[in-house]
Amino acid sequence: MRTDTEKERCEVIAEYVIDTGDTVRAAAAHFGISKSTVHKDLTGKLKYYSPHLYHEVKKVLEQNKSERHIRGGEATRKKYQLEREKHKIEK
Repeated sequence: MRTDTEKERCEVIAEYVIDTGDTVRAAAAHFGISKSTVHKDLTGKLKYYSPHLYHEVKKVLEQNKSERHIRGGEATRKKYQLEREKHKIEK
């Protein structure tokens, strides 16, 4: 992702996260930048550039944080399910 200014980058990422509800990790992958950069932009810099966007993003990030244990458990369940299916095919 190429933007002219840091402020513009923060706002573009914030609008994306608000619209999609994506996690920091997913937003970083979408824009091709590091998770650290996305997190720093959304939780630190955005507050000064666009307070309204900051509060909207904060709600999404808090929601994602409250649900992360569910996503982690689902990922683990899928991992072991794939392993069981692979094991059945080998037999």
